[in-house]
Amino acid sequence: MSDIYDVIIVGLGPAGSTLGRLLNDKLSVLALDKKSVSGGFKKPCGGLLAPDAQKSLARFGLTLPKSVLVDPQIFSVETIDLQSSLKREYSRSYVNMDRHAFDLWLMSLLPPNVTVITDAVFTGLMKTDDGFSVAYKKNGAAFEARAKYVVGADGAASVVAKSAGIAVKARRYAAIQRWFRGEDITPRYICAFDSSLTDCYMWGLTKDEYFILGGAFSPNMCRARFETFKEKTELKLGEEVKSEACAVLRPNGVTDCRCGKDGVFLAGEAAGFISPSSLEGISWAFDSASALANALNSAFERKTADPLSQYSTSAMKLRVKLFSKHMKQPFIYYPPLRRFVMKIGAGTL
Repeated sequence: MSDIYDVIIVGLGPAGSTLGRLLNDKLSVLALDKKSVSGGFKKPCGGLLAPDAQKSLARFGLTLPKSVLVDPQIFSVETIDLQSSLKREYSRSYVNMDRHAFDLWLMSLLPPNVTVITDAVFTGLMKTDDGFSVAYKKNGAAFEARAKYVVGADGAASVVAKSAGIAVKARRYAAIQRWFRGEDITPRYICAFDSSLTDCYMWGLTKDEYFILGGAFSPNMCRARFETFKEKTELKLGEEVKSEACAVLRPNGVTDCRCGKDGVFLAGEAAGFISPSSLEGISWAFDSASALANALNSAFERKTADPLSQYSTSAMKLRVKLFSKHMKQPFIYYPPLRRFVMKIGAGTL
C-alpha cells in the first residue's frame, strides 16, 4: 500500500524546506530527505550566507537563531591571484554559519501538514493515471508514496531530474573541501584564482577552531588539482579532520535552467538556479521555491491546469538575475581583466 499526498518534495535543503513552508496548509505534503538530526548526510558547503540570501530571509520575516552562527564573523575577503601573486582585500558582509545546523533549522519551520521522513533515499518515480508513484528507502526497507506533483529539490546531482528525463545543461564541477584543525587559525576568508587549476575559483575560511580549504574543479583530475592548490597557498593547515565533495552546477546561460515538465518540478540548484559568478545558491533556492509555491498554490486553489507555466513565468526574474551575474564574470574570471581591476585597486579596503 502507498500513502497519497498532494505534493511530494525530495530534498530539504533551503529550496525544499522553503517550498514546504510556503505551500497552502490545506495541502498534504510528503518531504523526503537524506539528513537526520543525529547525523546522516551533510551538505558540503563553506557555510557563508550571502547578502542576497539575507535579503530573502528578511522578506520571509525570518531571523537566524544564535545556534546556527559560528565564529568568527568576517567582514572582508582576501582575494588572491595565485599566478601573478596579486592580493587585495575587499569588504564583504557574509554571515558565517554552520550549514548543517542551518538546514536543520529550516526543516524545523515546516508546518504540521508536511510529513517529514529523514534518512530517506529517493530511488525513482513512475507516472500513474492521477500523478506519480515515488519509491524511496529508509533503513534498508522499500516504501512507496503517491502524489499529483513531485518536486526535485535535491541539488546538482538531482536524481528526480534524471528519473523524469529532465536535462539540466549547466556545466558540472566537483566541489572539494577539507577541514583542518589549524595551527594558524587567524580569522580570514580567502578567495583564490588560478586558471591552470580551474576556470572557477577556490576558497579558504576560518570556522570555529577549523580552517576549511576548498575549490570547484573540473571532475577530471579534481583531487590532484586540489592538492596543487593546497601546496600553492603555503598555509599552515595542521591536522586534517575530514574531507567532503559534491557536484556543483554552473549555468552557461539562462537557457541552462529547467523548471520541470509533466507534473515534475525542479527548484534551487536541481533546476540550475545558482550564481555562475560565485556559486552562491541559497538565495536562488529561496526565490525559486517561493515562485514554485505560488504556482502550486494557485493550481490547487483555482484548479488551474498548468502550474509549470506560472512557475516558468515567475522564474523569469531569476533568469534576468542570472544574466546580470554572467555580465560580471569577465571581471572575475578573465585573468587579464581581473588583474587589471586588482592592480588599480577598485573597491579595495
